[in-house]
Amino acid sequence: METDIVSMRVAHRGSTTPDFTRRAMIQRYLDDLPLVAILRGVTPGEVISVGKALVDAGFVMIEVPLNSPDPLDSIRRLNERFGEKILIGAGTVTKVQQVGEIASAGGRLVVMPHSDGAVVQAAKEAGLVCIPGIATPTEAFAALANGADALKLFPAELLTPAVLRSMRAVLPSATRFLPVGGISPDGMAAYVAAGAAGFGLGSALYRRGDDAERVAANARDFVAAWRRLRSVSSA
Repeated sequence: METDIVSMRVAHRGSTTPDFTRRAMIQRYLDDLPLVAILRGVTPGEVISVGKALVDAGFVMIEVPLNSPDPLDSIRRLNERFGEKILIGAGTVTKVQQVGEIASAGGRLVVMPHSDGAVVQAAKEAGLVCIPGIATPTEAFAALANGADALKLFPAELLTPAVLRSMRAVLPSATRFLPVGGISPDGMAAYVAAGAAGFGLGSALYRRGDDAERVAANARDFVAAWRRLRSVSSA
C-alpha cells in the first residue's frame, strides 16, 4: 500500500500544477458562484439530471462525497458531461490513496472533513484543488501551510459567524473560508458579513432521493439569495 502511495505521488510530480495556477483555477469558479453543491447519497443513475439542474441554476462546483453509492462513477459521469465548465470532485476524502482515485475519475476537487496534512499534500502533488475542513486557528494555519486552496469551516452549526470573524482577524487576509453544515439561503448573510467567501451546501440543497425538479428549485433559492447579498454589498 505504501509503495502504491509513493508511486502515485511520483507519477504526478512531473505534472504538478504550480500553486498560483491552482489557486487561480478555484478563483475562477468562486467568482462565478462560490457555492459548492454537496450531493451526498446521489447515485450514478441520477447524477446527470441532478447535475444539470444545478448547472442550469448557475452552480459551477459539485462535490460527490465518497460515502455515496459508487461515487467515482458519478464523478466520472459528471466530468464526461460537463468537463471543465464546472469544478467537479469528491467530498469526505480522508485517505491519501483516494486522491489518485479521484484524479483518475476526472475529479479536480478534493474536499475533506478534516485537515490531514498528508491528504492535502497528496492533492497538491496531483494538481487538484483542495479544501480541507478546519475548526480551529491551529488547524487553519496548518492546512494553509500544507497548500490548502480554501478552508471548509466545519461544522458551521457550531462555528458561528463570530468564530469566523475571530479567525479572520489572525489568518492571512486572502484566506478563503467556506462554511459548511446547516447552511440555508437565509443563513448566509451573517457569515458573509463575517468574511465568508462562499459556502458548501448540503441537505438544504440536495437530500438523497430528491428529484431534479426539487433540486432545481432549491438551487434557484440559493442563487437568488447569494445574488441579493452581492448586490447589497456592492451598493
